[in-house]
Amino acid sequence: MPYEALDFYNVDSLLTDEEQMVCEMVRDFVDQEVLPNIEQACREGVFPDEWRVALGEMGVLGAPLEGYGCPGLSYTAYGVICRELERGDSGLRSFASVQGSLAMYPIWDFGSEEQKQHYLPKMASGEWVGCFGLTEPDYGSNPGDMITKAVDNGDHYLLNGAKMWITNGTLAQVAIVWAKLDGVIRGFIVEKGDPGFSAPEMKGKHSLKASVTSELVFQDCKIPKDRILPGVKGLRGPFSCLNNARYGISWGAVGAAQACFDSAKNYTMSRIQFTHPIASYQLVQNKLAWMLREITKAQLLAYHLGQKKDSGDWTPEQISLAKMNNVDIALEIAREARDMHGANGILDEYCIMRHMANLESVKTYEGTHDIHNLILGRHITGIQAFTREL
Repeated sequence: MPYEALDFYNVDSLLTDEEQMVCEMVRDFVDQEVLPNIEQACREGVFPDEWRVALGEMGVLGAPLEGYGCPGLSYTAYGVICRELERGDSGLRSFASVQGSLAMYPIWDFGSEEQKQHYLPKMASGEWVGCFGLTEPDYGSNPGDMITKAVDNGDHYLLNGAKMWITNGTLAQVAIVWAKLDGVIRGFIVEKGDPGFSAPEMKGKHSLKASVTSELVFQDCKIPKDRILPGVKGLRGPFSCLNNARYGISWGAVGAAQACFDSAKNYTMSRIQFTHPIASYQLVQNKLAWMLREITKAQLLAYHLGQKKDSGDWTPEQISLAKMNNVDIALEIAREARDMHGANGILDEYCIMRHMANLESVKTYEGTHDIHNLILGRHITGIQAFTREL
């Protein structure tokens, strides 16, 4: 059956004409190009290159950035793009999210004019792929203790260390890498082919299988002096990028939840047991009503946050709440939908298990569920609970 997005409070009627046009364009792309091919991409463990090309041609990479060939759309439009892409697959939204929020944004906000002119047009068009290197094998939730270091070596920097769980890493022509220089965290632009740099792909995933996940390894990697990001020092740099990515996830999770709801509704309306469609039974209707309730709340949360992003009146804690809540309910909806599909729910004929497995990763990356709870706890109490003296 044709996809009909659940929008109980008609939230999309609040979108501007441009935002609605972007929504329809990306939704059509997902229907026509992604959904017919996503299960094959997952089985093969690849991100189809034609999707990269299409995203660039649609003008949705780095959506809210202005100038340098970037789209200059609203943050609400960016959210809608993430929602529609993740309705197809979390890996697709991850590609666009990393490209725009984690790779293009730091160059746009913290880079020199020469860096912006050189990199952003190629990345906005999809010609060049970017990635973001913050997480390390031993430091995820605590990036301030990162080991990766840069040393001033005259006319260049020498970079040593490793990054882990890097979306797009093996595909990327450009890596934004955060490392300590004289004990201070700085951002560096590393290019594919730089001496001492490699990006082996991580294999064997049960989640985000249509997304390329990599290590980044630096062994006396030579970085020219003009590839340090001059406009930021400390964790403010990577955290500002993560806030934009987390914002996109808060919308993207709604798309995954809507896809699972749509599948559950259609399946239970057609599945006959005890001579009646199972959707006619109270237990099933209760589950569908719960899904509707949670998706509607998540939609309103994401939309209002989008309005706050567009007005500049937002806080990181508000983004934490939206990311945490919306991914949490999307994962629970996927699990409930699998139950409603019975044994058929594990088949790739349906989207359920793929979304469920993907959302397990989305709940962890860009700040785990527990870390976002601690961010909110600190906001409520004023007490930092991330570390404790033992």
